[in-house]
Amino acid sequence: FVQKEFYHIFRDKRTLLIILGMPIVQMLLFGFAMNMEVTHIRTAVFDPSPDQSTTQITRRIEANPYFDVVGQVHSEEEVNNLMRQGAIDLAVIYESGFHRNIVHSGEAQIQFIADASDPNRGTVATNYVTGILAGYQQEMMQLQTIPFHINTETRMLYNPQMESAYLFVPGIMGLILMIICTMMTSVSIVREQEQGTMEVLLASPLKPVTVLMAKTIPYTVLSAINVASILLLSFFVLNVPIRGNFLLLLFVCLLYILLSLTLGLLISTLVKKQLDAVLVSGIGLMMPTLVLSGMIFPIGNMPLVLQWSSYFVPARWFITAVRKIMIEGQGIMTVLPEIGILLGMTVFLAVLSILNTKKRLA
Repeated sequence: FVQKEFYHIFRDKRTLLIILGMPIVQMLLFGFAMNMEVTHIRTAVFDPSPDQSTTQITRRIEANPYFDVVGQVHSEEEVNNLMRQGAIDLAVIYESGFHRNIVHSGEAQIQFIADASDPNRGTVATNYVTGILAGYQQEMMQLQTIPFHINTETRMLYNPQMESAYLFVPGIMGLILMIICTMMTSVSIVREQEQGTMEVLLASPLKPVTVLMAKTIPYTVLSAINVASILLLSFFVLNVPIRGNFLLLLFVCLLYILLSLTLGLLISTLVKKQLDAVLVSGIGLMMPTLVLSGMIFPIGNMPLVLQWSSYFVPARWFITAVRKIMIEGQGIMTVLPEIGILLGMTVFLAVLSILNTKKRLA
């Protein structure tokens, strides 16, 4: 019996690949991607009156390996614009006459503004820069006989309460919609193929495109209900705000649903059994969506190969767009790149699905 069971396992190449290959893939993905250390903190500096003190502090920040100083800005409005565009994670703002105030009054003011849409990254960024400032102040106190104090003000944009739900709700939406939409569509069509009814439908006067659209419309409606329930729960139970345009948010969700459904269609043209459809759409897509979408692990901390791979993960662009709309309150111009990428992926997958369907019928 043992020999017979081994024979069945080795004869089923797909099962063997999953048993032996999946642990290797999981170890490699999690091993390289599971890096919660916050690095490459994009930082802008606003110094209205540069002097020796502000220059020394800025140089210390630039020399720290955790910070990437993108440059000096010339106004607080420019800081706000960079934050809205998602171009920086942290802004350091000195008061005018920083060194003069230290000399004459023994006090100076510095402000840190952090993007807290990712609470962990925002907290760590402010802790790092506060530590740099404390080190500078301690060294200067040893050199000067007159004591002085640098007052710090910290602003956490988008998530002042540092709620982790602000980070995870967009990610959970991306994961649920991707897995459910893709699995429902692929399993439904493959079941029709196994029962022989799909060939009957495709042999009818209806065009293959019409048949496929008819199969996906019910799942589009069900997925829209899922979106509504997730948004209601996040708003009323988890207290996650919807700061941006609600219709724009719904449009992005609908586009992502269509993308997931077309991906399910493509999977149904590549497999012949329902079990294979479940494995590919469930297990096969869950890992990239969890690891490479930025839902849990910062993409900037990953090796370049995984960063490049994340460009092909639809959930990355959906989660980014939803965070911009829900948490940051951004408008359509800010999320146009993500919308364009999701739309392009949807069209590409739809064309590929139709071509594969026609090839199977030929």
